[in-house]
Amino acid sequence: MEPLNHLESFVQSAEGRSFSEAARRLGVTPAAVSKNVARLEARLGLRLFQRSTRSLTLTEGGERFLAQIGGALATLREAVAGVDTDDGQPSGTLKVSMGQAFGREHVLPLMGGFLARYPAIVPDWHFDNQQVDLVGEGFDAAIGGGIELPAGLVARELARIHVVAVASPAYMEGRKPPRHPSDLAALDTLMRRSSPTGRVRGWTLRRVRGGAGEGEVSVELPRPRAIFNDPEAIAHAALMGLGAAMLPLPFVERGLRSGELMRLLPDWYQDAGAVWLYYPSKKLLPPKTRVFIDFVLERFREERFAQRMQVA
Repeated sequence: MEPLNHLESFVQSAEGRSFSEAARRLGVTPAAVSKNVARLEARLGLRLFQRSTRSLTLTEGGERFLAQIGGALATLREAVAGVDTDDGQPSGTLKVSMGQAFGREHVLPLMGGFLARYPAIVPDWHFDNQQVDLVGEGFDAAIGGGIELPAGLVARELARIHVVAVASPAYMEGRKPPRHPSDLAALDTLMRRSSPTGRVRGWTLRRVRGGAGEGEVSVELPRPRAIFNDPEAIAHAALMGLGAAMLPLPFVERGLRSGELMRLLPDWYQDAGAVWLYYPSKKLLPPKTRVFIDFVLERFREERFAQRMQVA
């Protein structure tokens, strides 16, 4: 087995993208880190990094090796940390990535209960709408939707998310409520631009199960009233009475409960796929990660989150 300091130097260099950053994290010199990585490469007979004066990037073989050992090394770190805290309680820094609005609205409220149950864990939560590299960036877990699951990760479904048509009562006052998706064209519409593609997303709706008539309908919309690349901003614009919008239920559930928003076309919706809790695949998850996964699944189940996020 390779010396632990060689593996630590490799993983920290990969995460920090430089020997200098790895040295800072490990409290050694950059030369020591470089020497440890070189010895590891010699032992493996494999070049792990492409080096230049300005950058340090993993080779294809280096990426595979990182995926293979990253989780195991984290488990070893946790085991060592567990020896230092012999009270048997999960401890350590819990690094989790989650969507900005979703995290604030549906995950952050769980923190008080989680900390009360596991006081030795320090949440290090990153609110970002971009998918992260769990292993490469050192995350313990992530919560999000629309992900392509790389090898070596496990995903647990939290809910399938439905998108519904909404508007504020003030905006709809004096206007004829739509009875069919095509009637949405008569309203001011708040549209979403896809960040990955730059395209404005069209509206396609399907009937709630058991409804009569046609199945899926694409709505031909005139010029939109406004375009945003953020669903939370669209929700705020709808609350302000600027027009009608198609939004995932996690973004409008509170407004619908309070009456600040109203459902248009209650018999119609769009399926936005699922939101997942995902984490590195390994037999021995660090205790802090395992209890976080179990806690989130337990609370989302108790609060009937999956049922609340669907209309059918």
